[in-house]
Amino acid sequence: MQLEVSVCLPREAETVSLVRTVITNTLHLFGVEDECVEDIRLAVSEACTNVVSHAAGEDEYEVQVRVDEDRCIINVRDSGTGFDSTALTGTLPDPMSAGGRGAAIMAAVMDTVNFTSSPEEGTIVHLVRNLSARENGPLARLRSQPA
Repeated sequence: MQLEVSVCLPREAETVSLVRTVITNTLHLFGVEDECVEDIRLAVSEACTNVVSHAAGEDEYEVQVRVDEDRCIINVRDSGTGFDSTALTGTLPDPMSAGGRGAAIMAAVMDTVNFTSSPEEGTIVHLVRNLSARENGPLARLRSQPA
């Protein structure tokens, strides 16, 4: 089993909710445990919100989602001017700052988080989460079938 979806969206705040809903509903239908779904939902919300808030350049961004029996892989890509993604590693903003925690939140709830960013190609946020299945859900049944 493998599901792949790619969507190009306008850089508008309303699109974050759309992406979040599609991913949440898909994972629930596959029988992914609620806690796992909520972690992925939070991470994709942070990634998309960062694009909407910070990316410069074209007015669109792309979200690619791939779900298989084991993992959910999400790439959020913008065509902005890029940024120094190494500056995000292991740092948190001043405790009094209202923002700047997105990368740390994504890292806390996902198994893998990578940023690729360059002035010519924009930024890609690559998120990976191993999936935990609800007992007797479609994903659990699929995993229990002989290979």
